[in-house]
Amino acid sequence: MQTQKATFGAGCFWQVEETFRTAPGVIATACGYLGGNLENPTYQDVCTDETGHAEVVEVEYDPSIVSYDELLDIFWNNHNPTTINRQGPDIGTQYRSAIFFHSPEQEAIARASKSKLDASGKFKKPIVTEITQASTFWQAEEYHQKYLYKRGITHCHV
Repeated sequence: MQTQKATFGAGCFWQVEETFRTAPGVIATACGYLGGNLENPTYQDVCTDETGHAEVVEVEYDPSIVSYDELLDIFWNNHNPTTINRQGPDIGTQYRSAIFFHSPEQEAIARASKSKLDASGKFKKPIVTEITQASTFWQAEEYHQKYLYKRGITHCHV
């Protein structure tokens, strides 16, 4: 089995991870930080809103079961991509809507998906999701991994 990686930021990574963790074709998920300027950041570092990192989920998937386009559908349908640096009560650049691509093919698919969704009229405001080349993924602390699953819940109650 040849797996691939996809990385998404869509607010607090606990809910994002749980959403992708349960999707058919997803082999593994990990919460972490990406897109910033500090090496090996901690949660406390990222929460200062000064490191430039986004809370993200790295998804390892089997493309023979789930396509990158299908993962994008999950991403778009599980957060508000029209709010800048905010999801629900969570505010800051670490909560931005972001797609971090791992190949030129992923970049093209992500940009086409965003354009199509923006043109669809589904949202009253423009989509602000950034689409950026993936850089170093820094895995979050262990207590963040599968946070909701370990507590027997499927959604954040905010």
